[in-house]
Amino acid sequence: MGIELQNQQSHQEEAGPAEEQPVSRWLISTPEPPTMWQELVKYIRTNVLSKKNYMRNKTKNSSSNPVYSCLKSVFPILNWGRQYKLNMFKKDLMAGLTLASLCVPQSIGYANLAGLDPEYGLYTSVVPPLIYSTMGSSRELAIGPVAVVSLLLSSMVSELQDPVTDPIAYRKIIFTVTFFAGAFQAIFGLFRLGFLVDFLSHAALVGFMAGAAIVIGLQQLKGLFGLSHFTNQTDIVSVLSSVFHSLHHPWQPLNFVIGSTFLIFILLARFIGKRNKKLFWIPAMAPLISVILATLIVYLTNAESRGVKIVKHIKPGFNRPSVNQLQFNSPHLGHIVKIGLISAIIALTEAIAVGRSFATIKGYRLDGNKEMMAMGFMNIAGSFTSCYVATGSFSRTAVNFSAGCETVVSNIVMAITVMISLEVLTRFLYFTPTAILASIILSALPGIIDVSGAYHIWKLDKLDFLVLIAAFFGVLFASVEIGLLLAVGISFARIMLSSIRPNIEALGRLSRTDIFGDINQYPMANKTPGLLTLRISSPLLCFANANFIRDRILNSVKEVVEEEDEEDQEVKKEKVPQLVILDMSCVMGVDTSGLVALEELHQELASNNIRLVIASPKWRVLHKLKRAKLDEKMKKENICMTVREAVDIYVRAKSTSHEMC
Repeated sequence: MGIELQNQQSHQEEAGPAEEQPVSRWLISTPEPPTMWQELVKYIRTNVLSKKNYMRNKTKNSSSNPVYSCLKSVFPILNWGRQYKLNMFKKDLMAGLTLASLCVPQSIGYANLAGLDPEYGLYTSVVPPLIYSTMGSSRELAIGPVAVVSLLLSSMVSELQDPVTDPIAYRKIIFTVTFFAGAFQAIFGLFRLGFLVDFLSHAALVGFMAGAAIVIGLQQLKGLFGLSHFTNQTDIVSVLSSVFHSLHHPWQPLNFVIGSTFLIFILLARFIGKRNKKLFWIPAMAPLISVILATLIVYLTNAESRGVKIVKHIKPGFNRPSVNQLQFNSPHLGHIVKIGLISAIIALTEAIAVGRSFATIKGYRLDGNKEMMAMGFMNIAGSFTSCYVATGSFSRTAVNFSAGCETVVSNIVMAITVMISLEVLTRFLYFTPTAILASIILSALPGIIDVSGAYHIWKLDKLDFLVLIAAFFGVLFASVEIGLLLAVGISFARIMLSSIRPNIEALGRLSRTDIFGDINQYPMANKTPGLLTLRISSPLLCFANANFIRDRILNSVKEVVEEEDEEDQEVKKEKVPQLVILDMSCVMGVDTSGLVALEELHQELASNNIRLVIASPKWRVLHKLKRAKLDEKMKKENICMTVREAVDIYVRAKSTSHEMC
C-alpha cells in the first residue's frame, strides 16, 4: 500500500497543473439543458395540472374515490370539516357574531363610498364569504367590502358612468367589473400566475394605502357635514375645493355634531381595546352601538325635519340575481376589463398580505394559489348575485382573530347574521344618519396608514421610499390609477437600471480560505499579482447591458495598467494583468449580443497579450458558449468550474515557469 501511495503522489506531482483538467472536462462535457418547449411542458405538468400533488393525495387516500380526492384539493373544507368539533364551533360562533356587529355598519358605509345603495354592501357580505369559506385556506381572513377597493371602483367607474344621473347603468358596470376581477383572480390561481401580484411591491402598497386612506377621509366630509353638492373626483385639490364651495351653501351643523360625537366614541372604544386585549369586543361592537343609538336619536327627535340627512329606504330581502345585468356588449368593455384587472390585483394583494400575516402568527402556511382561486370564484359568484368586488379586510380580520376564531366558520356565521339583518333590520335602518356612516369609515382609516412601516422603508431603502412617495402623492393629487402606474413604473425603472448598468466587482481571495469577495467590501482580500478577477453582478448578459459590461471590463484592465505605469519595469511586469478571470456565477442567461460582446472582449484582450478565462458559467450560459463555438475560440482550458480552480492553475503555471527559468 505504501509503495502504491508513493507512486500515486509522484504521479500527481508529475501531472502538475493538469491535475485540475478532469474538473474542467466535467464542465465541458455537461449535457444540453432542456429546451424552452420542454420547460413549458414540465411547468404545465407540475404546476398547472398538479399531477404530482394529485398522485400524492391519491397515495395517501388509496381507498378513497379519486374524484373525492380531487374535490378535497379544491375545497379545503372537506379536509378540516371531518375534525371539526363542538368547542371549535362555540368559538367560531362568538367570533362570527362579533364580526357581524362590525360588518353591518361598515358594509353600508363602504357601499356608499362605492357609489351604490346600502343594501349592495350587505349583499357583498353574504355570498362572497360563503363561497370563500368552502375554498379558502385562511382560517382568520374576514371577507367583505373594503374601503380601498370601494374608492377604486367609485373613482374609475364614475369616469365611464355618473352614478347620480344613471345609477342603474352605473350599477351594471360595477357588476361587470366584479365579474372580470373574479375571472382574473381565478386565472391567476389556475395557472400559478401569482407573481403578477408581486408587481405591486410592499413599498408601493404602503404608499397607495396611505394616499387612498386620506382621499377616503376627505370623501367622508360630504356625509359628516351633510353636504349636497360634492365632486366625484378623488384628488385632494378637487375634494377640498368642493368642500369649500359647498360650505357657502346652506348646511345643517347637526350632521357634524352627530358624526363627530360618535367618531370620538368609536375612537375611544378602539383605544380601550388596544390598552386591554381582553376587551377586544368593545371596539368591535362600537360601530353597531353607534348606528343603533344614532338611529334612535334621529327617530325619536324627528331630526330629519331639522336637516339631518338619513339613509332612507334599504331594500329588504336576500341577494337578487344580477346575471342579466352584466354588460359584455358595452362600448366601454375595454375600460371595464382594465378596471377589473386593477381591482383584482389590489384586492388580491391586500387579502394575501393580511392572510399571511395572521397565518404566520397561528403557525400554518397560506396557499397563495388556493387563495387566488377562492377569491376569483367568490367574486364571479358575487357578480351573479348583486355584489361588488370583495376581499379580505384587515380591521375585520383583526377582530375575527381577537375574538378567538378557529376556522372560516366564523365567516359563515357572519354571512348568516347579515342575511337575517337584511330581512329584519332594513326598516329600522331607514332613519340611520349618513353622518354616522362617515364616522365609521373615518374611524377605520388610521389602521390603513402605516406610518411606522413607511419610516422603516425610509431607513432600509431610499429607492423603495421613492416608490412609496410616488404612489402616495399620485393617489393624493392625481387619481388612484395614476398613483398605481407611478409606483409600478418606478419599480420597473429601478429593475431596468440595475439590469442595464450592473456592477463589475473586482475580487480578491480572503486569507486561508477559498472564498473570493469584492475588494471594496472586503479590503483585507488579497489580489494575486498579474491576475485580475472580475465578477458580473447581473442575472443577464444581454443586448441591454452587453456593451456596457464589455467596456467596464476593458476599463478595469486599463485602470490596473495605468496604476502600474510609475513602477519599475520588473515590478510592473509582475503586476500588469496577464490573465483576466471573469466570474459568471451570477449570470443566469446570455443572448446573442452577450456572446458577441464576450468574443470582442476575448479578441481585445488577446491583442494585448492578456488571456481571458471564464469561471463558474451556469448550465444555459455554457450551452450558449458551445453553440456559438466560443469555447473553441477561447480554448476549452480557459473555461473553469470555479474561480479558485482558475487562480490555482495560473499560480501553478507561473511557479512552474519560474522553476524552469
